[in-house]
Amino acid sequence: MPSEALIVFCTCPESCATTIAHALVNERLAACVNQLAAVQSVYRWREHVETAAETLLIIKTTTNLYDELELRLRALHPYEVPEILGIPVARGYPPYLQWLEGALRA
Repeated sequence: MPSEALIVFCTCPESCATTIAHALVNERLAACVNQLAAVQSVYRWREHVETAAETLLIIKTTTNLYDELELRLRALHPYEVPEILGIPVARGYPPYLQWLEGALRA
């Protein structure tokens, strides 16, 4: 059964965003990673409302690589509990989805 495309969202400090993006693409866990800088996050952490300037990583991968990708993200990420959310792709341009599959580990 072919793997399905997956979009993974992960916020991180700007200081490590490029390192994480390159590692995931170089290791073929991601076909592409978009970095959206200057994301302002407001969240509750340990009963306090916090605000942080972060970079949002939009990671393109497949469902069969998610577990390995999550493990690698956790190893590279400086947060105790990083945001790592995988969203299935319901539809996509077939040539792009073929490229995505070909750019990843077999």
